[in-house]
Amino acid sequence: MAGKIFYRERTKSVEGKQQPRFRIVAVADVNLKIFGEHVRKSELEAIAKAVGAELVLLPPGDKKRKGNKDVTLDQ
Repeated sequence: MAGKIFYRERTKSVEGKQQPRFRIVAVADVNLKIFGEHVRKSELEAIAKAVGAELVLLPPGDKKRKGNKDVTLDQ
């Protein structure tokens, strides 16, 4: 069984800026250590290919955290 690498888009990423846009959140069934805090999509794909893992993009949450309280966003 191939492992999975779960990642999400950074909340503070800005379109057009030349900075990594993704953050690895979890790894399942893969012996892997990540030393970078933020990675680019091409780096994610290269890592997944090298270890034989599937990439899973996590959906954005529907709540915004403010201090110690959860605040639901109006839709």
